[in-house]
Amino acid sequence: MNWPVHGSNPQYLYKAMGLPLPQEYVDFSANINPLGPPSVLKENWPHFYDKLMVYPDPNSLKLKTFISEKEKLPAESLLIGNGGSELIHLVSRWLTGKTVLIVQPTFSEYESACRANQCEIRYFSLTGPEFKWEMNKFRESLAGVDALFFCNPNNPTGIHYSQELVLEIIKVCNEEQCVVILDEAFYDFVVEYESMLPYIHHYPNLMILRSMTKMFSIPGLRLGYLTASAKVVRELLPLQPHWSVNTIALLAGEICLGDHDFILNTQEFIAMERNRLFDFFQHHRFLVTNSTVNFYLFKDPTVKNQYEMFEFLVKNAIIPRHTFNFPGLEGNWLRFAIKSREENTKLMEVLARWRTSHPLYSSAVE
Repeated sequence: MNWPVHGSNPQYLYKAMGLPLPQEYVDFSANINPLGPPSVLKENWPHFYDKLMVYPDPNSLKLKTFISEKEKLPAESLLIGNGGSELIHLVSRWLTGKTVLIVQPTFSEYESACRANQCEIRYFSLTGPEFKWEMNKFRESLAGVDALFFCNPNNPTGIHYSQELVLEIIKVCNEEQCVVILDEAFYDFVVEYESMLPYIHHYPNLMILRSMTKMFSIPGLRLGYLTASAKVVRELLPLQPHWSVNTIALLAGEICLGDHDFILNTQEFIAMERNRLFDFFQHHRFLVTNSTVNFYLFKDPTVKNQYEMFEFLVKNAIIPRHTFNFPGLEGNWLRFAIKSREENTKLMEVLARWRTSHPLYSSAVE
């Protein structure tokens, strides 16, 4: 079956499954902030209209200066991009023809971007239902590798690896002259996240990608940034088209990044809903990853093939993210975003029906 590559756009999923798209559904496949964009963005939106006739700053100087001051990074170590996807493709062009190690399971865009630039792809797989790192095997896998792609928190598992472990990975890669591309697209959903940005100053092999579309729920605008040594940023800049980041996105970026209360409120809401969902899953003996962010992997251990449950959910207007294109998962898990309280309750109601509709499963809740 020709499965959609990404979440969202549920019409493509229903088409692949040969099912009609319902008029109403809940899309759990897109892992953006369920609270929507910050209200301050809506308040300023009318002022953006007059900027539509203004070409964007190709150097994104104002937003770059804002991030530089906020994160205590030199401006020359920053590159603003049209979402994380553009940044991944820029880095992949920079790595053309190199050997790249990708930590699996992970976001499929790393591999597709690297393949488009004739990179040799290798994999390092996280192990077991807890998706653990095995450092000895990891060291062995670095032989002949030029660059490593991995995301923390991990997509699709939602697991956040400690700063201590990430530093060990960076140090080992530095010894092997291997560039580390650390994708932190969901870092701001982690409560009391220990920033890796200061280590840009100490490790010339480190590159960090950050997305603003997830936390601030602005995937339609597309915005993100990359930080690396000034030398690497200078090499990346000629690969980026002029005006790739539009004027409205640049203005929205400043407003969103300045709304710290919005981030704290989001973290509190996500933690509360995640606990409520996970309590339900534990009671009904579903398996779920130890996520610390706004999405998680989920499965029913009483069935060998998760497709039957996946189909049941889709037919009941609940749309999870399939995992058929995540190496190491091959459809054996489903990924769900944490949505509004009402939508999460709807998910639990449908999963309860899934249980009661199959006599075989009744013992699982006794």
